[in-house]
Amino acid sequence: MGGVATTEHAPVNPCLTRLTMTDLPLQTSAALDEEVARAELYGLLCQLFYAPPSAELLAQLRVAVTEAPAAGGFLQEPWQQLVGAARTLTEAELSAEFDSLFGGVGKPDVALYASHYLTGFLNEKPLAALRTSLAKLGLTRDEGMSETEDHIAYVCEVMRYLIAGDDVAVANLTQQQAFFNEHLQPWVNGLCDALEAHPKARFYAHLGALTRAFMSVEAQGFDMLD
Repeated sequence: MGGVATTEHAPVNPCLTRLTMTDLPLQTSAALDEEVARAELYGLLCQLFYAPPSAELLAQLRVAVTEAPAAGGFLQEPWQQLVGAARTLTEAELSAEFDSLFGGVGKPDVALYASHYLTGFLNEKPLAALRTSLAKLGLTRDEGMSETEDHIAYVCEVMRYLIAGDDVAVANLTQQQAFFNEHLQPWVNGLCDALEAHPKARFYAHLGALTRAFMSVEAQGFDMLD
């Protein structure tokens, strides 16, 4: 995958970032604070929604720690289910599932674009509104990316940048909350519904469940800021 977004200062390529096992969301230590964990999980979602997991990423998922330090963590069960599916399915099976759900000629079984869930069509007003917001943030779509900016991978990548970027004028909680509330929260559960209900979805049904749980945590956290 090519770089998805760029700024005037530095490229934003979280989908390309290699995840070590200490980066995965339920692997915690004193050095891994909440903001790093949030950014890494957005980065992982970006990778998994943009393309089938590479052999390297799949190997990392298969040995991921699945127990949270405190029992009953909200993300623990969906994370365990996702890792369990990664351990069960082969790389070829995961690639075939990705293509079956999101690829093919014509309309895919499951759309990955905000415009589809908000209007029923692609390339509609939600995409235009998103592009306006990105321009205000100083972000532009990399020419190497074939998907439009309202693809779930792109939106997750932007969220990661707003958490982990080094430009504090852009990468801050205020911008995170505004972007999440306008460009992610209104439609992402529709995508999760589609994935969890699809009869061919195995790994990606669990990814939908993890995404839903994580977005719920994010929404609650942002609500506490008001």
